[in-house]
Amino acid sequence: MSKEKGRVCETRVRVRYAETDQMGVVYHANYLVWFEIGRVEMLRQLGFSYRDMEQKDDCFIAVVDARCRYKAPARYDDEIIVRTHLKNIRESVIHFGYELVRVLDESVLAEGETTHVVIDKEMKKRSLPEKYMNVFREAAGSSIGSTINKS
Repeated sequence: MSKEKGRVCETRVRVRYAETDQMGVVYHANYLVWFEIGRVEMLRQLGFSYRDMEQKDDCFIAVVDARCRYKAPARYDDEIIVRTHLKNIRESVIHFGYELVRVLDESVLAEGETTHVVIDKEMKKRSLPEKYMNVFREAAGSSIGSTINKS
């Protein structure tokens, strides 16, 4: 995982048979689904939800870039820890980092990141409301303070 000192939120998922391919390993696109699960759960652990952001504050965080580095295969019935942290926060951009680890042997299966632009329901770029920015800054910790910028 990153050497950053911010909060790391952990979520567990178990590989379902439907997530595997003909070779018995998890289909590559499912790793991005697990990143989303980690991100959504991180927001819950921080005290709010995507739904609240969207419905109460007209604030959406649209994925504009997603990357995944595959390190080892996940297989049916593996229990996976999804570790999610904030890499970078700006007024209208949020960058999350992820690490997927198999519980059984602590193997790192994948690492990745997603970049999100803050938009409203009209798909227009906007600033992240201060109440969310404050929570994200606190969760990010002091070690990335130099990367928390306004856009």
